Amino acid sequence: MSFVLAILSEEERVDSDPDCMRQDEVLYRIADKVKNFAVIYLCDNEQVPDFNVMYELYDPMTIMFFFRNKLIMVDLGSGNNNKLNFVLEDKQELIDIIETVYRGAKKGRGLVVSPKDYSTRYRY
Repeated sequence: MSFVLAILSEEERVDSDPDCMRQDEVLYRIADKVKNFAVIYLCDNEQVPDFNVMYELYDPMTIMFFFRNKLIMVDLGSGNNNKLNFVLEDKQELIDIIETVYRGAKKGRGLVVSPKDYSTRYRY
C-alpha cells in the first residue's frame, strides 16, 4: 500500500526551481515520519511527458497522491482537487494531509477533504 509524493533524497533533485527545492526539503524531512503509510517518489516531468498530459501538470512543483495505482483527489479548498501545486512548508500540515489521504484511500474514497482549508492560500 503506497502512494506517490515527490522525492527521496538530496541527490535526486532534478532542477533548481526554488519552489521545488523548498518542497523537496520538507518532503525529505518528513519521509521517515510517514514511512509506515506512504512512500515518496520523484517523477521528472521532462522525462515522462505522457504523465504531464495525463494529469495536466503545468506547474513546476506538484504533489499527487496515489493508492493502489489510483489517483486520490484531495479537496484543499483551492479548487484543484487533483494535486497540491503550492509549496507547503509546514511539516506537520503535510503529514496531516498525507495521513488523511491514507485513511480515506483505505476506506475506498477517491476524494478526501484536507484537514485545513487552503482557499485563502493565494490572495489576488
